[in-house]
Amino acid sequence: MAKKINNNVTLDDLAGMVKHGFDEVDKRFGDVDKRFDDVDKRFDRVEKTLKEFKSENSLEHEEIKLKLDQVAYRFEVQELDRRLKRVEAKLGIK
Repeated sequence: MAKKINNNVTLDDLAGMVKHGFDEVDKRFGDVDKRFDDVDKRFDRVEKTLKEFKSENSLEHEEIKLKLDQVAYRFEVQELDRRLKRVEAKLGIK
């Protein structure tokens, strides 16, 4: 069955439809604003926690960094081991 379309829409009817549409959009934007406020609060808490963690553990991080600066990398150790074996072989050691 085909629906009968009423083409007799007045300007007042059209204005009412547009207003209703804008009211719905405004309501949805209000909900989105509330959600963004919640997200902002959560980010503020995360940022605060990270700052506290950083300030509490900065000395520990510096100690770890200093220790790691003194560590030889695996590829360096392997290269030195290879070279030492060649020297030992030439000298007849081992």
